[in-house]
Amino acid sequence: MRLYQARTALFSTLNNYRDPKNPQVFLTVSRDGKPLGQLVFELYANHNPKTAENFRSLCAGDNQKGYTYKKSHFHRVITDFMAQGGDFTHGNGTGGLSIYGAKFADENMRLRHYKRGLLSMANAGPNTNGSQFFITFKPTDWLDGYHCVFGELIQGEDVLKQIELAGSRSGATSSKIVIEDCGEVVKHAEAAK
Repeated sequence: MRLYQARTALFSTLNNYRDPKNPQVFLTVSRDGKPLGQLVFELYANHNPKTAENFRSLCAGDNQKGYTYKKSHFHRVITDFMAQGGDFTHGNGTGGLSIYGAKFADENMRLRHYKRGLLSMANAGPNTNGSQFFITFKPTDWLDGYHCVFGELIQGEDVLKQIELAGSRSGATSSKIVIEDCGEVVKHAEAAK
């Protein structure tokens, strides 16, 4: 119990990581070729700038290498846990690349997996972040300190629910969930410039 309390004390006790200056991105998703709608996320650039920029750039496709999430799919969806995607090289959870090269180091690991709809980096251990990410379906505090939380769903809860319904306890999906399009949301103040 003491170890758990000590570990928990290390993590940010803030439960609102948002900032109006943070970038927003969208993923337009289909299920077996039928449109589901859009997921819109705020990226926590105020807490994890490098991780947020990696995801933003992979959504916008504006990096030097031309990497993008467009036409990739969610290869693992575990009901009542999370949906994992972002492997645009192999499509099965074994690949993916960051805009910084193959992998990049962990950033601020103090943000907590405290609710549904959080964006977090999938990894194979410390400092192995690439392009793979997951979206939580519920609080997942056992992941705190092991995976970098870098954003949250701000629009599209109905779409997230449809993605979850395509999942299973094993993570195998009953339908192909594809990111048909993705990009950065242009905010009104920026568009007026």
